[in-house]
Amino acid sequence: MPGARPLDVLLIAFFSVSVLYGFLFSLPEGLGVPVSADSPWPPLRALHDWAVAEEPAHLAPPPSLIASCLFDGLFQAPVLLCVIYGLVRLRAWILPLGLFYAGAATTNMFFYFTQTFLGPHPPPNVAYYLGFNLPWLIAPLVLGARVFWGRTGAAVATGSAS
Repeated sequence: MPGARPLDVLLIAFFSVSVLYGFLFSLPEGLGVPVSADSPWPPLRALHDWAVAEEPAHLAPPPSLIASCLFDGLFQAPVLLCVIYGLVRLRAWILPLGLFYAGAATTNMFFYFTQTFLGPHPPPNVAYYLGFNLPWLIAPLVLGARVFWGRTGAAVATGSAS
């Protein structure tokens, strides 16, 4: 991948972390594995102290949070594997997939933030919470803008990337 595409490198790096997070944390939590000090799944056991301090809703997740975790693990993580490939190889189909993913991920984060801020357990440290969670809203929006207005969007319009 050429060094002339630093935005793509950043998106690919962030989305690679997102895929791992989706499969290691979100999917097990969505499937009912508890975030607890004695969780049978080590990643969720490691997440426990952070959840107690910053996102207590994960300790007894409401249905909307479970749905968000399932969406992350069952839809977003697999789709991001395709997005990463499309960005690396500059495939034309990244335009519709990137726009679809950006819309879906933004919608998911809207519901996630709504549950967090309007639910019974708002984060005690809003700046820290937003610093950790806003990238999952910003990166899909950046991807949508990148594929719509970026070089891949131009390649799609001319049919030069397939």
